[in-house]
Amino acid sequence: MTEPSIIEIIECIEAFAPRSIQEKWDNTGWQLRPASELNSCTGVMLCLDVTPEVVDEAVSEGCNLIVSHHPLLFHGLKQISPDRPNQLALLRAITHGIYIYSSHTALDNAPEGVSHQLGKMLGLMDIQVLSPRQTDPSTGLGVIGDFHYALSEDDFLKRVKEVYQTELLRVSDSGRAWRGVQIVALCSGSGSEFIPDAIAAGADAYITSDTRYHDFVDFGRDILIVDTGHFESEICTKSIFSAIVSEKFPNFAVRQSRAEHNPVRYV
Repeated sequence: MTEPSIIEIIECIEAFAPRSIQEKWDNTGWQLRPASELNSCTGVMLCLDVTPEVVDEAVSEGCNLIVSHHPLLFHGLKQISPDRPNQLALLRAITHGIYIYSSHTALDNAPEGVSHQLGKMLGLMDIQVLSPRQTDPSTGLGVIGDFHYALSEDDFLKRVKEVYQTELLRVSDSGRAWRGVQIVALCSGSGSEFIPDAIAAGADAYITSDTRYHDFVDFGRDILIVDTGHFESEICTKSIFSAIVSEKFPNFAVRQSRAEHNPVRYV
C-alpha cells in the first residue's frame, strides 16, 4: 500500500471535525508545518497533549505526524526556549521535521465528537447535544442521554469510574441519597458552565471536569455533579482519532502515545 500523504490524513480528520465548528477562542488546526503537506505520512502519533516525550516517541516509532486534542500553541510566542515544555516539544519537532495538527473544540463540537463517544461508552441512549450551536444544532458541546432505567447512585458512580478509568471522583454532597440516576448529561473537558443547562434539561446527574467549589455549592442540591478530572475525560480522544484514520486507511501505521501520562497525581 502506498503511504497516504500528510494532507490526506488531515482531510479525513477535518471531514469528521471541520475547523469551522471550533470555538472562536480556540486554535484547532496546524500547529507546525515543516514542509509541504503533500509529503508522505510515515506514521501518525496520537495524543492528548504534545509533550517533549511524545515527540521523542514519534521519532522512535518513525512517525512524521502528531495529531493531538489539545493545541500545542494557544498564545503568541515572544521567544522559543527549551526551558518550557511546549516550546521544547516544538523545537524537537522542528529538528526532526515532524508535523503537528490539533483538533480541539472542533472534535468536541462534532456530531459524533468527544462527549457523544463518552455517552455511548457509558451506555446512554437517545443521545442529544446539550448545548447546540445556533448555526447547526447537530453540533455543539456536551450531550444528554437516558439509560432507560434508573441506576443507584453507587452503581452509576462505579460505571463512571470504569468508563473514565479512574479510581477517584469529586462528587457533590447534598446530604441526601439520590432517588436514582437515569437521565445523564456530560461534557468532556472543562464544562461546568453547562450545569444549568443540564438541570434545565431534567438530568439527574452531570459529568464534567475542572468544576469549581462554588458550582458544587450553587448546584449540588439540584443535580448530582460528578467531576472526573480533565485528563480522564479526554484521553478517549486518541481512540476517536485512531478510528477516524483507520477507517480511511486500514493498513496504515496509527500509534496511540504510550509516553504521555496524567500530569495530575492523586495522593
